Amino acid sequence: MKKLITFILLISALTPQLNAQFDLKVEIRNLKSDSGKILIELLDENQDRVLGTSGIIKDGKSTITFKNVNKGRYAVRYFHDENSNDQLDTNMLGIPKESYGMSNEPYGMFGPKDFEKWLFILDKDTQIEIKTKR
Repeated sequence: MKKLITFILLISALTPQLNAQFDLKVEIRNLKSDSGKILIELLDENQDRVLGTSGIIKDGKSTITFKNVNKGRYAVRYFHDENSNDQLDTNMLGIPKESYGMSNEPYGMFGPKDFEKWLFILDKDTQIEIKTKR
């Protein structure tokens, strides 16, 4: 009986840490105008969308907070929807006309680098800053 009580107490003590939730604040900088909006997604380590939202732009910046996110490995991607048509506009070659970015700023010569480089660990309230790729 003592072992059972000890086990229950141990599990009870660990449960809040297993279900811990945190806030993620994302500051996007270096936007070329205040027109339009930011469309942003939070992705899990399997590249599945966890949350998505939009944000306003002021003075070339946008700050968006994802609240109550479970502990884990995540990535963020966004684009500056300058004309508010809810899509990333591209030219005939598929090159974005609107600014975009992702967590850890893994920009390569021909687009973003491997998704693994976008990932970060969320295990406490966190703020990340991302400079826009133009």
